[in-house]
Amino acid sequence: MSLDHDAPTRRRPMKGLLGRLFARRDGATAMEFALLSLPFFMIVFASLETFVAFSAEQMLANATDTMARKIRMGDIRSTTKDGEKNAEAVFRKAFCDEIAILMPCSTAELAKPDKLYLDVRSFATYADIPKAVPMIGTDLDTSAFKFAPGGKRSINIIRAYYRWDIVTDVVRPYVSNIRASDGSRQNYLMVATAVVQNEDFP
Repeated sequence: MSLDHDAPTRRRPMKGLLGRLFARRDGATAMEFALLSLPFFMIVFASLETFVAFSAEQMLANATDTMARKIRMGDIRSTTKDGEKNAEAVFRKAFCDEIAILMPCSTAELAKPDKLYLDVRSFATYADIPKAVPMIGTDLDTSAFKFAPGGKRSINIIRAYYRWDIVTDVVRPYVSNIRASDGSRQNYLMVATAVVQNEDFP
């Protein structure tokens, strides 16, 4: 009789232990945080990068308008007034100063374009102005780019292109719109354009 009476008593502690084990929720919050933190922070970083890229694109547009105004007024011409400095280098340095907050130009960038590409040309009529972004395959075609603003009363186009590096991997496939032919670079191409007719400056 004592053995039959004690058998349920011996099983009760084991049953209570399993019940307490499955009822414990001490680590649930930590596990949920570990599972959700990665996608959450990826979304946060993607949102921040999108915001910064949008701000940089607006800055590029403002810089293009500012430099176009200087060309229209004759402050920047195809040759410098003293004839000693490289007019294109002066223009590029002035443009870089306008976007330095978010897109600083290194010494190498000033000497040879790698991210910032500038195209300044004059045309006889507005109808002659190119309307599409020059592309070769999936990359930007810079072969025709030059610095050749016209004189007084000439029609000029000022185009700025910037290869924005995308940091967040999850955003890159959806935001990037150009890719190097060898696949080594995948960027978001920012484009800013201004068309002006120069004043009748002296």
